[in-house]
Amino acid sequence: MSAETLANPTTAALEKLVQEEFNTNVAFYVHLKQYNDNVRADLEQRIREVFFFSKGVHWKFDSFGIEKAGSRSTDVLGYFIFRAADVEKLKKLFVDEFKNYDNAVKISCSVAKYQKTEESFFELDV
Repeated sequence: MSAETLANPTTAALEKLVQEEFNTNVAFYVHLKQYNDNVRADLEQRIREVFFFSKGVHWKFDSFGIEKAGSRSTDVLGYFIFRAADVEKLKKLFVDEFKNYDNAVKISCSVAKYQKTEESFFELDV
């Protein structure tokens, strides 16, 4: 098995793996009043609506989940993490879709900007 590390991609498959120079992650936490069997479905439907209306917003969905109270917070949290180029448009879409969600106490948001410092490539023959 060869795993030579390369500074630049040498195949089409590796070329597809090249990551962007700059990356912005946007994390939305929906603080929930309660968690029941319907909450996950409600949150998934609302996030589908955000995606449906997100034309013109360059984004990539990263993760979604629900944290029950006690894991890291006293609140039940529904979280959504995106990679986005236009944070303001994404924020507006997200707030528009969740502003009338009765189960939400508040929405917290974190925006983190990253710059690539190094990238290398390798392939494994299996």
